[in-house]
This record gives sequence, structure tokens and C-alpha cells, in this order.
Amino acid sequence: MTPTSSCVLIVDDEPDLRELLQLTLLKMGLQVLAAANVADACRLLARERCDLVLTDMRLPDGEGLQVVQYIQQQQLDIPVAVITAYGSTENAVAAMKAGAFDYLAKPLSLAALRALVKSALAVREPAPAAADGSEPRLLGGAAAIRDVRAMIDKLARTQAAVHISGESGTGKEQAARQIHEQSARASQPFVAVNCGAIPETLMESEFFGYRKGAFTGADADRDGFFQLAHGGTLFLDEVADLPLAMQVKLLRAIQEKKVRRLGAAQEEAVDVRLVSATHRDLVQLVEQGRFRQDLYYRLNVIGLAMPPLRELRDDLPQFVARLLQRFSAGSAQPQLDETALQALLAYHYPGNFRELENILERAVALASDGCIRAGDLQLGASGAEAAVPGAQPQDGGETLQDYLDRVERAAIDKALQASDGNRTQAARLLGVSFRSLRYRLERLGMK
Repeated sequence: MTPTSSCVLIVDDEPDLRELLQLTLLKMGLQVLAAANVADACRLLARERCDLVLTDMRLPDGEGLQVVQYIQQQQLDIPVAVITAYGSTENAVAAMKAGAFDYLAKPLSLAALRALVKSALAVREPAPAAADGSEPRLLGGAAAIRDVRAMIDKLARTQAAVHISGESGTGKEQAARQIHEQSARASQPFVAVNCGAIPETLMESEFFGYRKGAFTGADADRDGFFQLAHGGTLFLDEVADLPLAMQVKLLRAIQEKKVRRLGAAQEEAVDVRLVSATHRDLVQLVEQGRFRQDLYYRLNVIGLAMPPLRELRDDLPQFVARLLQRFSAGSAQPQLDETALQALLAYHYPGNFRELENILERAVALASDGCIRAGDLQLGASGAEAAVPGAQPQDGGETLQDYLDRVERAAIDKALQASDGNRTQAARLLGVSFRSLRYRLERLGMK
């Protein structure tokens, strides 16, 4: 084995399939190792350098999931792809949640195999830095945003479908773009789709494309979102707005990795990484029968929760400074006086970053004498005080942090009472992650 060649370990108990895989990979100029069971695979991984593992899910002495788990336990930096029987993608989804890179369905498509291998080996190379030297999309030093960035680093190294949850305006699309830009697909297209903005009658043609003559007005072939995103990432924003009929078609496209254009006789293979997002509670929609459970599990292989702006108050001065710089481009940048800064720090931000941008853009336009005052912000009565009825500022020199802690404590207490002490449900009512709620309970000394 030459020092520079990539090595692939094949784990499968079918000799014919092992031979087919070996021949295909050897023709790609790769080195190949083979194992017929879990035990042999683990022994080879312990003593040989491997750059990729392809494992069947069903093996004589266990499951391919055990190979995935072994690699995770030994902290081996090796992507794993699982091979699953046709129609048994539940096992593949479980493997991807455990850390697998991607999956292939039997009967194997050699074209899909070659594309997967190229993508998996590319993941081992560091993602290229932004050509324009721009800063990361998600800034801030708060624990919640650091957790998000750390999760994105992991997500960028897998092909698993990602579902991003969070309130409106929390930067879900920015997170999706950063996942794409840090991945091996960074040089390929990123296609963002607002599922709530497409008329139901046009959805199938918009997603899958059409052939010339497929319907009145179809005067030329047209690619759909899947074809446009081929090789890259397809971002489905507000995926909860998809009608049930379209959910069925989308589920099939995800499972088969193929789509059929309107008016076409044959399906065509597509290679896309799916990232979805919504501000709505998909679990609740599944319970109500308004979102398909099987599609939910396909989209939510790995979840990423975006924190609301009110959880990032320590970073607010940084966000404000950068937004003022952006909105003042070409002119003198106005300064915030103390009353305006305190008002921004105390505000609840129901619209999150999008609302903060709107507030500051308006304030820059209204500011006089190069100074932004509290009145220029036009925050109204929907600020921090409105978050929890009755939580009014107290006289007697209460500090801003004491006031914010008191408001936060009252909101958490109210949510816990409403959920009969169920912290998972309380976190959902508050629009935060369970981890965030647990951290806040500890910080505020709440039992």
C-alpha cells in the first residue's frame, strides 16, 4: 500500500458482493481491505490505516451498526457508509444517527457507489476557507452559540439529513449555509427553497422539474430544485408548510435518491444533502396528522436547535456594533447613548435577529446629531416586561442583570407550572432547548 493511496475497508459476508465492490474500488485507484464479519472488521481497523469503511447492516456475528460504534468508541477519524436492503432505510437512519456518513440501498448502483466514495474521501480534506476572507456566519461567544458552532463542525463531516429548529429570525438559514460551506460539498450548489412560498399546484414541477410538452406552457426542459442542487445541498425552509400530497413525493425522492420529471418516462439519480428547517413544532404536527411521521424521521436524522437572541444577551453589544457598521456604510456611523443601549439589552426580541436588524436599520435612519437615543429605537411596549406579565422593574437600584434574572426566573417558573414540572415540555413552551433550560436552572439556582 503506497503512503498516499486511500484505503477502503469492505465489510460484507457475501463473497460476490465483496468482489464487485473490490473491483469497482480498485478501478478507482483505491486500496481495498475486506472482512466478512464484525470481529474481522474490528481487527483490521485496529492494525490497518483506513480512510473509508463500507459495511453491510446484516453480518453473521452482528450488525454493521457495531462497526460504526467501534469506530466512534476508538475515536477513529474514519467515515462509514452502511449498505442496507431495499426498503429498510430505518436501519440506515439509525446508523447515521450513530455516526455513519451515508448509506447505499441494495441492489447497489455502481454510479451511486462511486459518487459516495468520492464524497466520503473528500470529507477527510479540510473545507476550503472563504475565498473573500469573510467572517463566520454565526458570531458570538455565548455558550449556546458555541454549542451550535461545535455541532455544525460535526454535521459538516457527514451526509446525514439535518433538521434545524428554532424561532423565526434565529438564523436557521445561516446555520444551513455554514454546514454547507464547511462540508466537502462547499464547491457545489446550495439551493434554498421556501416551502411556504410555492403554490401547491406547482410544487411537483418546481421540486422535480419537467420535460418539454409536459403541460401547457412547458416549452422547454427545466430542472427542479433537486437537479439544481445535484452534488450540493438542498435547504428546505419552512418544511412544515408542505402539503401532505407533496410530503409523500418528497419522502420517495429521499428514500430512492431518484426523481422523475413531469412528462419523463424514467427516473434520474440525484445526489443532494438535505437540510430542513421550520419555526413550528414538527412533533406536534405529526401528532395532529399534519406532517408525515416517516418523513419527519428522514429529515430529522440529526437535529440542530438555534438559540433565540434573548439567550445571547452577552453578545448583543457585538451584534449591535456590526449591524450599525453595516447600515452606516458610506456614511458616519452613529453612536448609541446609554439609554438606547440599556433599552436594547432589556428588550425581549420576539423576532430575534431579524427584528434586531429592523430596529437598528430604522434607528440609523431616524438618528440625529450622530447619536441613537432610546426613542429612535421605537421598541414600544413589547420588550422584556411583556415577556412575563407583572415582571416590572423595581426601584431601589436593581441592576440590569438582577432585573433580567428575575424576569427569566419568573418565565421559567411559569412554564414549569404550566407543564406540571415536566422540564422537556417547559423547554418547548419557552422555545429553548432542554440543555439550555437545564443550564439556566442551574445558573439561577432553581430546583
